[in-house]
Amino acid sequence: MSDLKKTVNELFEGWNTIPNWLSFLRIALIPVFVVLFLKGYVLAAVIVMACAAITDLFDGKIARKFNQVSNLGKLLDPIADKLSQMAIVIVLIVTYWDNAIRYLFMFFILKEIIMLLGGAILLSKGMRPTAAEIWGKVATTIFYIGMIILLALGENGALCPYLNDFCLPGVVTWIIVAVAAAATLISLLGYAPGFIRQIKENKQSNKQK
Repeated sequence: MSDLKKTVNELFEGWNTIPNWLSFLRIALIPVFVVLFLKGYVLAAVIVMACAAITDLFDGKIARKFNQVSNLGKLLDPIADKLSQMAIVIVLIVTYWDNAIRYLFMFFILKEIIMLLGGAILLSKGMRPTAAEIWGKVATTIFYIGMIILLALGENGALCPYLNDFCLPGVVTWIIVAVAAAATLISLLGYAPGFIRQIKENKQSNKQK
């Protein structure tokens, strides 16, 4: 059995758990969010994404409390996060297309592409990507809070029409995005040592065979 096939088999052992189904639900809500947003139902889109963010907060707690931690969950949860974050960033890029802040939003997409490529490299070598470190979880929380605030109160925000067209000032928007970007950069750098260590251990293991 190849290393990749063995890794895949191990990945799906004990996969049928409530946390994993919550992750599946979070992934399923992504196209709903995008379609609602693009159709102009911004408030409904924000509510859908807020619900998705809530499932992200609870699936890990449920997994640990009820001993439902699985190999698939360790991989599926960050994938759901990445897809959700990319969907949010894409609609915000569309919203702020005439604003230079769109380039800062593009940094989030670059980060997720780097993470996905790194995970693919590890899987191709028969290794599982490491679970999210504390900085990754902090960055994800900051991202969700900041971006949902922008979707609700930023340019063309869902709640602006209900607040006499009040929207966040441009400088506040920049601060929110900059803080989220800084946390994301720190989390990305935090993954680098573990990724390098796994690659080195894999090379040493292959040499010994």
